[in-house]
Amino acid sequence: MNRGIVALGASILAAWILGGQPAKGGEVRYSKQTYTYKTVGDCKIKADVYRMPGEEVRPAILWIHGGALIMGQRGFVPRDQLARYLDAGFTLVSIDYRLAPETKVKGIIEDLQHAYAWLRSQGPRLFKIDPDRIAVIGHSAGGYLTLMAGFCVKPRPKALVAFYGYGDIAGKWYSRPDPFYCKRPAVPKEEAYKAVGGPVVSEVIGPNTRRLFYLYCRQQGLWPREVAGFDPHTEPRAFDPYCPERNVTRDYPPTLLLHGDRDTDVPYKLSVQMADALKKQGVEHKLITVKNGGHGFDWANGGLRNPANAERFERVLEFLKQHTK
Repeated sequence: MNRGIVALGASILAAWILGGQPAKGGEVRYSKQTYTYKTVGDCKIKADVYRMPGEEVRPAILWIHGGALIMGQRGFVPRDQLARYLDAGFTLVSIDYRLAPETKVKGIIEDLQHAYAWLRSQGPRLFKIDPDRIAVIGHSAGGYLTLMAGFCVKPRPKALVAFYGYGDIAGKWYSRPDPFYCKRPAVPKEEAYKAVGGPVVSEVIGPNTRRLFYLYCRQQGLWPREVAGFDPHTEPRAFDPYCPERNVTRDYPPTLLLHGDRDTDVPYKLSVQMADALKKQGVEHKLITVKNGGHGFDWANGGLRNPANAERFERVLEFLKQHTK
């Protein structure tokens, strides 16, 4: 697998294609409805709700896409994982959020808070979820937002699952030129900024030009400044409200972390550090280390058709069921 392509965000599109097959027998067994949970100016921010047939009240998963907060959209739920969540009895709600650099992290987190509040207030009426049995799940930057949900929404979710997420957005891994990305051809500044500045929420699944801006940020060590609006070298404390690792208390929800130890995009040590912060506060947690795993290990090499991926996903489902009874 070309890890460079994976790390640049093409993994999101690949995951959607990989999982985009019909259910067994070619039959789609679940419904999908789209709602607007928030409007900012002329920007409608939407959520897709996936639900199995029936009238029973179900626990919900708030699912958050990745893409370095710069790219991606709600349609990128891997379809094989979606089917397993639904078969396990959950209703899955995949949300969009405004993207950086047009929207800074403060606004992105506000979108997360509004999505969670909307799910709790409107979900029971619109699609029969139990507002007191909500888990939050995300991948990469979605994993970061999942960990943010551990302290920035109320009441706190019943469980968090972060696939290769991160609890620190101001460390050297993001605030210095990254050796891995610097091996790729340098992205000119003008080309990088031409790739952004358009719609802050994408409705289209297709070629991802915004990844050029991400690559430029990693090559220049500019991601924290472009996404948060602060300089981590001169304003380190400004990042305190946006780093889950710095905000863990004993009230933090039970958390499952999954990370490959050969991740070239989000260093494995970020999940180790988050696990250490949880341990210090006595928070129930588990870190699943994927030996030789890269970024996007859960959909790579056949997705859930791969026995190792399937076994790890069973552990995710067991964790969710345990905490959303």
